[in-house]
Amino acid sequence: MWWIWLIIAVVLIVLEMLTLDLVLLMAAGGALAAGLTALWITDNILIQVIVWAVVSLVLMLTLRKWALTKMRGTPSSSSTNSESYVGKSGVALTAITATGGRIKFLGEVWTARVAHGESIAEGDSVRVLEIDGATAVIEPHNVPTQ
Repeated sequence: MWWIWLIIAVVLIVLEMLTLDLVLLMAAGGALAAGLTALWITDNILIQVIVWAVVSLVLMLTLRKWALTKMRGTPSSSSTNSESYVGKSGVALTAITATGGRIKFLGEVWTARVAHGESIAEGDSVRVLEIDGATAVIEPHNVPTQ
């Protein structure tokens, strides 16, 4: 009877390769445990099924989350995309008001607007407060951060 559990485990592992969700892998671990139970402990199918269910559940509740984190990786704590632009310095290419202007920062030219209504002269240093669509919301660079 142990070889049937081995076949079930192999089939579950192959199916797991298609899903990569690690649910079937945990069930395959339970099938291997049931196979070992059939080989060394008892031929009672009820006990084997109970061993399969318990081991699969324990693996699901304990090992799966850790394995998914290791497999997929954890999200980086560093900012990505537009969030990484916040706080960066740039230079005003044109006069910038609350309605618009242009800046250059990180080697790119951006449409910009002033956050607090004052205007910034061409050539002044600026700091990016946020990215609103394709527009950088800025303030003069000499304003202290809060």
